[in-house]
Amino acid sequence: MQSTIIWIIAIVALLGLLLAVVLYFVAEQFKVEEDPRIDEVEKVMPGANCGGCGFAGCRAFADAAVKAPNLDNQFCPVGGNDVMKKVAAILGYEVKEKAPMVAVVRCNGTCENRPKTNDYDGYASCRVKAALYSGDTGCAFGCLGCGDCVSACQFGALSMDPVTGLPVVDEAKCTACGACVKACPKAIIELRNKGPRGMRMYVSCVNKDKGPAAKKACSAACIGCGICAKTCTHDAIVLENNVAYVDFAKCKLCRECEAMCPTGAIHGVNFPKPLDKDAVKSRIAERNRKAKEAAAAAAAAAKAAQEAPKAAQTPVEPEKKEE
Repeated sequence: MQSTIIWIIAIVALLGLLLAVVLYFVAEQFKVEEDPRIDEVEKVMPGANCGGCGFAGCRAFADAAVKAPNLDNQFCPVGGNDVMKKVAAILGYEVKEKAPMVAVVRCNGTCENRPKTNDYDGYASCRVKAALYSGDTGCAFGCLGCGDCVSACQFGALSMDPVTGLPVVDEAKCTACGACVKACPKAIIELRNKGPRGMRMYVSCVNKDKGPAAKKACSAACIGCGICAKTCTHDAIVLENNVAYVDFAKCKLCRECEAMCPTGAIHGVNFPKPLDKDAVKSRIAERNRKAKEAAAAAAAAAKAAQEAPKAAQTPVEPEKKEE
């Protein structure tokens, strides 16, 4: 009996040794050499593993950056331009600086502007709430108020305002990783350029209903009137699906659209002085008056130019001599 146990132990040990040798040779045969620069790039990454770069984590980003021919399609929003300069130095690439971005909540649906029509008593999750029905207010496009975006943010840049019921972004902490954008089932959070000295304009509404329905659901909704688009002299505002959108790449921060918006759906933030709507409206009115006068003068000049050749071609009748 004892000899049998010894033989079993010996055979198992021999098999284990044999399998270990086989696995070693197989591993050596199929070993994949990894570029050592991947480790170097990973070391300079912030280590947030937030996925804001579009990859599963910092390691995956480093691997993609090393294999890419350039860094045009790679950017770490958390580390920003400083980290990308370090990555470029390791890989011997050039990198273009990108303007800093920040998360913006595009919803004016405060408790005052958008009263509740029913009470939700289910699981406190925006995604669950959105799957069940359109929400507990008359607006089917606005914030659901359960704070999924707050939970998704790893940097503590979002919080729920108990007075308005809307999320608030702390610009100093926001890294523009995009986690809140992905977490919001209503797609009301957008990443936008911070703008010079943090100044920027945006339409704080995504309601695609027609004007009367949108205004009934929220008193501060965009009603798709198009006044802002007609006012803007820089073609920075487009109107699509009954809602306006400010193109931050074209916006010159003149704030004329904000002054002319009849519902207050357009917001200007971080400006050093409060908006003087009356002064802006007077400026616009004076500009429109001059434009009309110029158009009228141009039309009169064109009409005169058309009539001049006709007058020159009209034959002059000779004067009759008195008998």
